[in-house]
Amino acid sequence: MRTVKPKKALGQHFLKDMQVAERIAGTLSGYTHLPVLEVGPGTGVLTRFLLDSGHDLSVVEIDNESIVYLEKHFPELEGRIITGDFLKLDLNKLFSADFCIIGNYPYNISSQIFFKVLEYKDKIPCCSGMLQKEVAERLAAPPGSKTYGILSVLLQAWYDVEYLFTVSETVFDPPPKVKSGVIRVTRNSRTSLGCDETLFKTVVKTTFNQRRKTLRNSIKSILGKEYPDYHLPLFNKRPEQLSVEQFVELTEIVDHHLRTRPEVQTPA
Repeated sequence: MRTVKPKKALGQHFLKDMQVAERIAGTLSGYTHLPVLEVGPGTGVLTRFLLDSGHDLSVVEIDNESIVYLEKHFPELEGRIITGDFLKLDLNKLFSADFCIIGNYPYNISSQIFFKVLEYKDKIPCCSGMLQKEVAERLAAPPGSKTYGILSVLLQAWYDVEYLFTVSETVFDPPPKVKSGVIRVTRNSRTSLGCDETLFKTVVKTTFNQRRKTLRNSIKSILGKEYPDYHLPLFNKRPEQLSVEQFVELTEIVDHHLRTRPEVQTPA
């Protein structure tokens, strides 16, 4: 019998459908040669299938009750259960080379998890798992979609994002109020954006923070009101209409302007 009580504060909804768990574990079937870190294993429903599939598995869990349960029921994980908050981990200290991430992610931190994956994009060739359906769809949304947003662009700049399948709320204990979606992100071949990466993030966030406005208006906080080329067709678009490549183009425009604009003279 399970002795772990789901905790609302941790966003815990324990998966009880073994077929769904097996399908999620199968999303990393092509990566048995790499170490895998499972985020939030809970009672180990997904953990069991990952171990049975031959993965070199470590897990990170913040819930002490779950940790006690895992230690008792998964002796194979001895020395591989990391106690703590995944979002605060220094993953470079855990893995010296490439590794993958998987999990049935808590809804309340799922976006933050993928922002963290981006921080380690050169070490994480694949990340998969289950999260709230609307968030999963947002990450995979193409340009032009109403759900295409900041994380869509930042993630798709470096990863190919696949929405794999939908999971009913009825297969959880307790059942959440929304459906879940399983996605897989796989590192693409891009080694450089071809522009300043920090500025790229700033441009994406700035424009999407005023997503109903055209770029001509939303980018003025960076380019200034006097920028001479707002007549260019690119500035007629709204941020959700831009591909990753067009955001790179916009970043290069911004970068060039910031580097070449005349210095503002301070009156004597």
